[in-house]
Amino acid sequence: MKKYKIVLFDLDGTLTDPKEGITKSIQYALEKMGIEELDLEKLTRYIGPPLQETFSRGYKMDDDEVKKAIDFYRERFKEIGMFENKLYHNIPQLLNSLAKDYTLVVATSKPTVFSETILNHFNLDHYFDLIVGSNLDGTRSSKTEIIQYILDKYDKHPLGDFIMIGDRKHDLIGAKNTGIDSIGVTYGYGSVEELKSSNPNYLVNEVIDIETVIRTHSRV
Repeated sequence: MKKYKIVLFDLDGTLTDPKEGITKSIQYALEKMGIEELDLEKLTRYIGPPLQETFSRGYKMDDDEVKKAIDFYRERFKEIGMFENKLYHNIPQLLNSLAKDYTLVVATSKPTVFSETILNHFNLDHYFDLIVGSNLDGTRSSKTEIIQYILDKYDKHPLGDFIMIGDRKHDLIGAKNTGIDSIGVTYGYGSVEELKSSNPNYLVNEVIDIETVIRTHSRV
């Protein structure tokens, strides 16, 4: 039987629903770059992946344009967007229960400074031993890099002690690339097909199912 000890959580689409703030901030950045996008629903696909990927792959921007677009995005996001956000149902109860027996860590592609502010805003920061995101200069933005950074911080633990929880393929691929288990959550912004194609160890539909999986496959 597995014995998880350190539980990694993605932020957007896993702990919080950031749809309004992210889509409106992307829309704002696109408008500043001369691109009109009136349908916010079309922008939900970009919740989760790094912004560099959103603007370069999604809108074929070159490196200089990507940097400008990200600056515009953050212009709105840090003032308004990060607070246009809400917790998924039962998240505080889940974290309160798990924190008694496990070390909890946030692993997100969102810049660490914004992630800390959001978790503080929702009074969740005290549940986490460590909050790791990307750097504002665009480095350490891939989920693989972020998870590896965390593993290096807890280098006395074997890989079997860790499990990553997220709603997009980036979370599950990052876990696989670093050799740890993963839980895909279907209530976020990745489709069931996207999650299944990344072969998570477990797939859950509700927040309450996360604890069931972790405790069922753990001895603490």
